[in-house]
Amino acid sequence: MVLSMLSFPLTNPVLIFSVILFIILLAPVILHRLRIPDLIGLIIAGAVIGPNGLGVMSRDSSMELFGTVGLLYIMFIAGLEIDMADLRKNYGKTLVFGFYTFLIPMVMGTLTGVYWLDFSWPTSLLLASMYASHTLITYPIVSKYGITKNKAVSMAIGGTVLTCILALLVLAVVVGMSVGEINHRFWLKLGLSSVIFIAVVVIVFPMLGRWFFKRYEDSVGQYIFVLALVFLASFLAEAAGLEAIIGAFLSGLALNRLIPNTSALMNRIDFVGNAIFIPFFLIGVGMLVDVRTFTSGWNALWVAVVMCGIATLSKLIAAWLTEKSFRLTRDEGRLLFGLSNAQAAATLAAVLIGYNVVLGTDSAGEPVRLLNEDVLNGTIIMILFTCTIASFATQRAAQNIAVSEMNGDRIGDSDDEQERILVPLSNGETVDDLIALGTAIKSKRNKAQMVAVSIIKSDNMDPAAEKNAERLLSRAANVAAAHEQHIESVLRYDLNIVNGIRNVAKEHKITDIVIGLRTQKDLSDTFLGKLTEEVLSKCATTTLAYRPMQPLATVKRYVVVIPENAEKEVGFPYWLISIWNMGKNIGAKFIFYGNDTVLEILRLVNAKHVIRAEFREFSNWAEFTEVARDIQDNDALMLVMSRPNCPSYSRHMEYVPTYINKYFNTINCILVYPLQLETGEQLTTFRSISMIDHVNGMDGLVQVLSKLFRKNK
Repeated sequence: MVLSMLSFPLTNPVLIFSVILFIILLAPVILHRLRIPDLIGLIIAGAVIGPNGLGVMSRDSSMELFGTVGLLYIMFIAGLEIDMADLRKNYGKTLVFGFYTFLIPMVMGTLTGVYWLDFSWPTSLLLASMYASHTLITYPIVSKYGITKNKAVSMAIGGTVLTCILALLVLAVVVGMSVGEINHRFWLKLGLSSVIFIAVVVIVFPMLGRWFFKRYEDSVGQYIFVLALVFLASFLAEAAGLEAIIGAFLSGLALNRLIPNTSALMNRIDFVGNAIFIPFFLIGVGMLVDVRTFTSGWNALWVAVVMCGIATLSKLIAAWLTEKSFRLTRDEGRLLFGLSNAQAAATLAAVLIGYNVVLGTDSAGEPVRLLNEDVLNGTIIMILFTCTIASFATQRAAQNIAVSEMNGDRIGDSDDEQERILVPLSNGETVDDLIALGTAIKSKRNKAQMVAVSIIKSDNMDPAAEKNAERLLSRAANVAAAHEQHIESVLRYDLNIVNGIRNVAKEHKITDIVIGLRTQKDLSDTFLGKLTEEVLSKCATTTLAYRPMQPLATVKRYVVVIPENAEKEVGFPYWLISIWNMGKNIGAKFIFYGNDTVLEILRLVNAKHVIRAEFREFSNWAEFTEVARDIQDNDALMLVMSRPNCPSYSRHMEYVPTYINKYFNTINCILVYPLQLETGEQLTTFRSISMIDHVNGMDGLVQVLSKLFRKNK
């Protein structure tokens, strides 16, 4: 019985899955010692155990299914992690790179196909389209090093979509011409179906996603819902005459703003993909490799050499031209090449379709195919070769860029300047929302510390109070873990809650406090609540008072109202950085209302650190209806407040409860109270707007301005 189960190829599904899991676990570990990238390790493992290797298992329907899921997963994550603001900023560069990486392989591939390989023009065009298309097979390397926001990555992703669409269009046209199906009806059908498909994914999917996420908070349900949309989009793409990978990528773009990179859902998507689906795809690619093709004759070997050389050289030239055209660094140029050189999905689709197109028969009665067996075998070798080169290039470039960015972050990064976010807990219903906001305002690469505190009055020795406090802290730890964020839990006994929060803030050198507001829709004049008001009066730290009415990720726009003289507050740069971090982390649009002075500062910041932002002049808080008229469904209101006797304080801030009751009682509200100096310290004024031009990164903004404050004190 046991021997029959161990016969090759394996047929027992339990044993097959077990072997695959051990390969996923051990192959990268073993080959990592030889400095071979994880991706290549999995491809090599697939080649060894596949039908063309030891024959341990066959590339059956289950492997194809999981491999297809893995490929679509790669494209979906690529669309999900792309920085939309940066993509808009660099769309011109993205288009240029896309055309470079499409046209250069097309020209070189067509000419070498005709004059070196003696193929016909249709066959050479189809072969060239295989060089032009590429798969983001090395994207997991970029994600592992945490540089997905780099502009070279955005350009590579956008270029991938463009060149794949054009390459697949060439495929459709060449095959259609070969079988005589190109006519007006063909173009009309392709154009109309593509427009309908794009409209459904781009318009309907975000609406469905926002509706679902606002009503269902179950983590498993949300994950299944997202997967269902991804595969529906992939099916719709195929129905429209496009490739499924286009649908997966477009669904990632459509859901981009609903699934922030800092969210728990994003972490689940990354985890499952990198643990199961993507490795299955890589192993499946390896199973296609057949080294015996080298022994089938010189012609097959010559075709394989030409295909590997032209595919690599043309992508290298495209990346080099892009690097020189836009003055990218050497590592960014190498990263472009690494991400765009790997051939897999679209290449396989093209060669299989071309191989199955029979143009007729030869004198011996053998079928004459659009792409012959030499090209089919050469494609497998080209996939292995380009994936290997691309993996090494991407890993080296990503490692250098990551080290460079880390060194830039460390400049002046003293222990006193590290972000420390305090989340006081008292209401179990708001724990998830407060942790989500605390995660959103922190710098992505900064190792910010989060502290959750629950205070028990020292005169209250009720066991139920302690049990409730422990329950809140446990819940906060679980929520933070889902966000891949460590949180320190503090259970404290103190004379009163406010003193407890203040003492914890001082002991842990807290830089930001995120505190919850009452969620009743009708707010009284003391809508902050006695506790929150006392915290604001006794804690000078930057404080965000948050009233959640819907999940953070489902908010389309944040309307930020800034008072006059806000730039003169000592805490101005600190809350500004928190807002910019939110813009980077959650991808929503921010509409800033303020006077000319503060808007000019914000424009200078946004020119260097792009978020989706709009700037509108506003100075009279008595005319708050002007802001209310612009509020739409799924918007959130963010008011930059001030404390009495501070530069930006206005008596109209006393009427904020009335404004919120009247105009904003159904939407999320965040009240931002800037950092203030402790009593007895001299307030300083920030006037050096031009200094922002010399700031290197948002962390640098904090460091330069904080030094200016200390110098003027």
